[in-house]
Parts: sequence; structure tokens; C-alpha cells
Amino acid sequence: MNKVEWTGGTEHWIQRGEDIKLFLWEKKAAAGVPHAGTIFFVHGSSMASQPTFDLHVPGRPWSSVMDWFCARGFDCWTMDNEGYGRSSKHRDINSDISNGADDLEAGTAYVMSRNGGKKLYMYGISSGALKAGLFGERHPERIERIALDAFVWTGKDSHTLENRRKKLPEFIARNRRPIDREFVHSIFSRDHPGTADDATIEAFADAILTLDDSMPTGTYVDMCSKLPLLDPTKLPVPTLVMRGEWDGIASYQDLIDYYTLLPNTNKQFSLMQGISHASFQQKNYMMVYHILHSFFTMPEPTYKG
Repeated sequence: MNKVEWTGGTEHWIQRGEDIKLFLWEKKAAAGVPHAGTIFFVHGSSMASQPTFDLHVPGRPWSSVMDWFCARGFDCWTMDNEGYGRSSKHRDINSDISNGADDLEAGTAYVMSRNGGKKLYMYGISSGALKAGLFGERHPERIERIALDAFVWTGKDSHTLENRRKKLPEFIARNRRPIDREFVHSIFSRDHPGTADDATIEAFADAILTLDDSMPTGTYVDMCSKLPLLDPTKLPVPTLVMRGEWDGIASYQDLIDYYTLLPNTNKQFSLMQGISHASFQQKNYMMVYHILHSFFTMPEPTYKG
């Protein structure tokens, strides 16, 4: 395995409660570009923050979504939830969705203490979308706009969760589950093989396995047995729901039902062609960047009726 090192950003450490240390990674907006705001990226169940949002693949331009948005004037932050990457792993817990939203409460407070208290643009993927959505329900006053990618609401007709439930007793029985390169490969083969190139998959696996050889089970338990965890009527901020064409984590109808109930009419639903689950690691990743950037930079409505 090739060990990965991350450069070009700033490491931050904060404390939540008495003994939980959380790692944050910051990359500043490019000099000479009009400042566009601050983005907070939220990772999923099976990888820490830097592999997901600051990946580098030789010959693949802008594999780091953080670098791409920094070049367009955004300050970019991400954080390892408790139990992942460089954050604390010592507590005897499974680091579920609610605990991840607690982490976001601490992490966003720290970021806003450094950006002048300005609201954040937030992007969450997979269980990170659930964490971000739950955090948004708890603290809408901190969010300018939110994007929920590879999202699931009730889990009805989810092929991925149907298969994952076969191992639910194992997930409930322990707080962590082992991962390896074969597991990372399965992320890209389970829905529609061919949506990501081999070099990106291997670089992604190297980055993930540099930081972790096991992951918390809490998000899997929640997604397999406790959905729905979110109430769309309680998320009042502008929202983008992003759904990969071949993503098995949620049915199209499940997401449309969630989207319909969002109260803010400044909302969008994007069905992304040729995408399965790990959007930023797909062959069509530049399309995903464009969709997200377009939503985050769309002018505010001047007339609301």
C-alpha cells in the first residue's frame, strides 16, 4: 500500500466535551479570487474526511474537490467525525448519526469563530448527508445552503441497505467493523461497475487505508434499522438533493418524497447521469462539481411572493 500524506492545508484540533478530540482540515480560498464563502464537507460511513474531499490522483485533474472550490474563492473545511481518521477513537461507542451531528455542532462553531460568524455552505455524502441534514434541523441558523448527496431518507426499496441488513446482527454486536482494499473496491462494484477508473479507486483505497483499518458501525446500524432519522419539514434552509443515476443507497421515489416535503421553495433535485455512489471519485466527477458550485453560487431570489 502507498502511504498518503496531505499537504497544502492547515491542521486544526478541537475538543468536544471533556475528552473528545476532533481533527479539522482547512484549505484557504485562492489569492486574487473574489471570496465566495465557506464550505464545510461532511464524510460518509467508510472513510475519513481527507480521502474523500482532498484526494490526489496522478493524471486526474482536480481530484481534490477542496482544491477545486478553493480555486473558485471558497474557504474549504472538513472534519473527521469521532471514530474516524485522526479524531478520537477511544470511547466505547459506535459513532452513530446523532453523534456525528454533535461533532458538526462543535466543528461548525469553531469554523464560524474563525470566519467572522458567517453562515456555512454544507455538503454531506451518504451517511454524511444524514449527519449534515440532522445538524441542519438542529442548527439551521448556521447554514447558508446545504447539499445532500448519496442520501437516503426512509430506506424503502434501497438495494444497498437490503443487502447490508443481512449483516445487521454483526454490526449491532460490535462498535467497529474491519475494512480493507477489497472493501473499498466493493463501493464501486456494488451498483454499476465502470463508473470510476481503476487509478482513482486505488488512490482512494490508499488514502482511506492510510488512516483507518476499521470503521464505526453506528451509521450502518442507523441506516439499516432506524430510518427515517430526519424530518424534512424541519430543514428550512435552501437544499440541494443529489442522486446518482445508479446509486443503490436509496430509491428515486424515497428521495423525491423527502424533497417534496422540504419547506423552503429555494430547493433543487439533481439526478446525476453516469454516477453511482461515491460521487467525487466517479469518472463524471467534474459534472458533480459543477452541479454543486452552481447551487452554492446561485443568486438569492429578490422576489419571494
